Amino acid sequence: MGKKRSGAGLTGPQQAAKFLGVSVLSGVVLAGIAIPGAGALGLAAKGTVEGFDEIPANLKTPPLSQRTTILDAEGGLIATVYSRDRQVVPLTAISPYMQKAIVAIEDSRFYEHGAVDLKGILRAANRNAQEGGAAQGASTLTQQYVKNVFVEEAGDDESKVREAQEKSLGRKVRELKYSIQVEEEVGKKKILENYLNITYFGQQAYGIESAAQRYFSKPAKDLTLDESALLAGVVQSPSRFDPVNDAQEAMKRRNVVLQRMADMKDISQAEADEAKKKPVTLKVTRPKNGCITAVKGAGFFCDYVRNTFLTDPVFGKTREERAKLWNQGGLTVRTTLDPQSQESVNESIKDHVNQDDKVATAVTLVQPGTGRVLAMGQSKPYGFGKNETQINFSVDKRMGGSSFGFPTGSTFKPFVAAAALEKGVPAGKTYPSPHDMEYPSPVETCGDKPWVNTSHDRVENESESERGPYGMQDAMAKSVNTYFVEMISENGLCPVTEMTTKLGVVPADGTKLPEVPAIALGTEGMSPLTMANAYATFANRGVHCTPVALESITDSHGKALAVPKSQCDRVMSEKTADTINTLLLGVVDSGTGTAAGLTDRQNAGKTGTTDSRYNAWFVGYTPNMAGATWVGSGGSKQVSMENITIGGQYYDKVYGGGLPGPIWKQAVTGALSGREAPNFTTVSIVDGGLPTGGGRPSTNPNPTPNKPGKPNKPGKPGGDNKPGGRAGGQTAAGATGGSTPPNPFPDIPLDPGVIGGPEGQ
Repeated sequence: MGKKRSGAGLTGPQQAAKFLGVSVLSGVVLAGIAIPGAGALGLAAKGTVEGFDEIPANLKTPPLSQRTTILDAEGGLIATVYSRDRQVVPLTAISPYMQKAIVAIEDSRFYEHGAVDLKGILRAANRNAQEGGAAQGASTLTQQYVKNVFVEEAGDDESKVREAQEKSLGRKVRELKYSIQVEEEVGKKKILENYLNITYFGQQAYGIESAAQRYFSKPAKDLTLDESALLAGVVQSPSRFDPVNDAQEAMKRRNVVLQRMADMKDISQAEADEAKKKPVTLKVTRPKNGCITAVKGAGFFCDYVRNTFLTDPVFGKTREERAKLWNQGGLTVRTTLDPQSQESVNESIKDHVNQDDKVATAVTLVQPGTGRVLAMGQSKPYGFGKNETQINFSVDKRMGGSSFGFPTGSTFKPFVAAAALEKGVPAGKTYPSPHDMEYPSPVETCGDKPWVNTSHDRVENESESERGPYGMQDAMAKSVNTYFVEMISENGLCPVTEMTTKLGVVPADGTKLPEVPAIALGTEGMSPLTMANAYATFANRGVHCTPVALESITDSHGKALAVPKSQCDRVMSEKTADTINTLLLGVVDSGTGTAAGLTDRQNAGKTGTTDSRYNAWFVGYTPNMAGATWVGSGGSKQVSMENITIGGQYYDKVYGGGLPGPIWKQAVTGALSGREAPNFTTVSIVDGGLPTGGGRPSTNPNPTPNKPGKPNKPGKPGGDNKPGGRAGGQTAAGATGGSTPPNPFPDIPLDPGVIGGPEGQ
């Protein structure tokens, strides 16, 4: 064993001898490569180094990870995302000063030696011996480039990164062989270009272009002499020579680089001296990464785009493959987001619901016939701070949404009607529709076992004045609970679940829709995107198109990638869709959704409010736009929307038509401003019977004044044409006092407060 100094490692001469031994060995290896017949050199002593000839001959260079740019439908920037902030540029787009500076300080004999600089090795060994340490290395730019390739290939795998950077003879020898290959195949200019694009310059900047933008807010081609020297000096130790955190240390290192450039005759001594006098002057552009940086309130749409990429097999067979492609970046992603629609959604949300309110709202707009997602926004912004969230209320759980979605109330009833119409039930079908009744049973399901009301559970309408018989048109306009329970009970549950499956109406948690009659009242949690896209099928006269967010994608070389296309299929007849459109026109003309009626074009839709007013909805559409607005509790704690202030406006009770309706109206009005206004194809409906009881008033008798300080904004009614009363679909015992009603289906797990709704919607 070598003699050691007390309390230290090997002596200076011993360290020099060790380093020199490695250097000589490397030289012999090179000789073995240069002289045929030298053969393998047995370098795998003790298993630490592979036989040189056994090392694979080809260095596989992975594509460099770069930033990905996400654009809206018109090419406007939404966000920039990246695993590593890098923009690859050619050598011609890099300042000549920068090229000379990096060569001067990192490998001054770069253009004179081959893959390995033997003079540099001997010089380093001599210097280290004199200084009694390992102060100077001997890696060439080519070797450093090869090492960075291994680091890049390791990605975020910490163990592979450590392996790529380990200080071992084995790694050095592998670098040597690959460096020889690179020198032979690529050439000096390309090696320099690759090195400047791959190396890390600190402050999350990979490659010279991102570094120039980060520190000086300019492209690499415009870097001056002193700026180039500063960045070249950072490479050796990005943390130590970080000019943002230690300008003095960075300046010292910069001046070393400048002097080295003068010594190498890259610049004159006078130029170096003048540049040394300049202070370190930065114009820092802070790192901006991820959907949190999205503009136009599109953070959640950005997140939806990312999740679409990570979950769609068109981008790779496994999630790991898709994630690797996404993290590699360099993509330009053009999306379906319509800037006019997004701006209108943002404005409407801001005018009606505040970020710090106890409840939240989410609005999603889609285009019938194409499935294009046009806008997506919510009142609690994308982020990590107070009153911010990373949960996208507009989408299902698997796409970054809430765990269970939100019960939809009576916005589910059109699906029940569509299933009945497809089965042949006439549009004028009348049911007795009493004020309250037991759930009829047995009810056919898709299986052999029917649903049976073993507990004698009951359903009721909101007001005692709502007593039938009712026909379909009046029942839809007034949202009569007992009518739709009778309809689903008579026609069976299977036609409804089959219809919702074809419409893409699947609970947000990914489970199956339960086969129980209470689904007619919107007991299951859905996402706004699901509801908007389903209603778009009515607008598209029965053809359902799956939602899409991606218009096109090109990679870093400008090559187009395949993107998922909307799948459009007819799921109901034109007659059925036209009938539903006619029914839902009545909802906004004279029913519960009058507050959502547009003034410049036809629109249809349906209101919905769940028990205890935990959730309120309006889902509506025109022939060329469909949208869903949800208002409710975004967190784990359910908030009853009674005697509550939202958006600075007091509400005694929130209804689907009273808050979601006006939000939807303002959002869609702005989104469609200046655009065509086609009409629906309607049908004539003659109900088989007329209601004998008194209906609800068709206009709001107590309009709410405009919010103070916001002139020329539409007022927000405090209810949607219903004065209040018992919650539909619950037992009489649970209808008073605001208490949570008992679960009418003990064998079906239901969240408290999702049965029926305070207006039966």
